Amino acid sequence: MYWLLLYDLIDDYLERRVPLRPEHLGLVQAAHERGELFMAGALADPADMAVLVWTDPVAAEAFAGHDPYVREGLVTRWRVRPWRVVIGGEPRES
Repeated sequence: MYWLLLYDLIDDYLERRVPLRPEHLGLVQAAHERGELFMAGALADPADMAVLVWTDPVAAEAFAGHDPYVREGLVTRWRVRPWRVVIGGEPRES
């Protein structure tokens, strides 16, 4: 089972994230290296949501509590939802 951390983003998210991005990406990278975060990214066209896929709901909630995007108001709403993967879920070899 995976857990989705879903972010609803402000309209000018792309512009306002610039000074916060290094701190945000540092937290993302650290969570990935610990094995808590499987993958993450923002939706495009429009860039109005971000999705982070976690292995642990507690880690997902803790991340949101420390994320500068949340702290500085770039995220208007966030929530953690369980995701039951039916097909896939393991990285493919290239």
